[in-house]
Amino acid sequence: MKLIAQGAEAKLYRENATIIKERLAKAYRHPVLDESLRQFRTRREAKVLQKLEDFQFPAPHLREFSDKRMSIVMDFVPGNTLKEVLQQQTEESEHLAKEIGQRIGQLHQADVIHSDLTTSNMIQHLETKQVNLIDFGLSFFSEKAEDKAVDLFLLDRALETTHAELYPKIFEQVLAGYQEENPRAQEILERLDVVRKRGRNKKR
Repeated sequence: MKLIAQGAEAKLYRENATIIKERLAKAYRHPVLDESLRQFRTRREAKVLQKLEDFQFPAPHLREFSDKRMSIVMDFVPGNTLKEVLQQQTEESEHLAKEIGQRIGQLHQADVIHSDLTTSNMIQHLETKQVNLIDFGLSFFSEKAEDKAVDLFLLDRALETTHAELYPKIFEQVLAGYQEENPRAQEILERLDVVRKRGRNKKR
């Protein structure tokens, strides 16, 4: 088992074709509160992954989870991150951007909010070439247009920062794909305008 990544919330290990995610204890939190929070987040992430599998969404397959060990075992998704792929600025970029939007549209139609939409959390599958979303550690369920608009807003900011050479065209393609897959797209995009204005006001 090899440690491949460590963030603020968890360590990720790879063992053959699986990824083991272990949520880390936080010394600054009360032990009982810390355990409760990690249990809740582990269960919720597992529940999100199971729902995604129910409608065959391209994401890691959940193998098992334990809210005692605070761990999740899932399939390893082979391929390159969309961050790496898009930085090559190939003719494929616009197609991939549109597919990103389609994936998010499908996600939001199922009332799943990712909460960390960056191209580092998207992988072009080595074999299928499909865009797969990963890292649902901050995800949650919501029917609210506001939550879906904020999800898109965070992606917008991430694309502007990480792929400035492709922005804003890349986000326009994301929104085009999003509208194809989500019947509520118009309502959510109107809310996105409100969220953007709010964001601009905060910068002043």
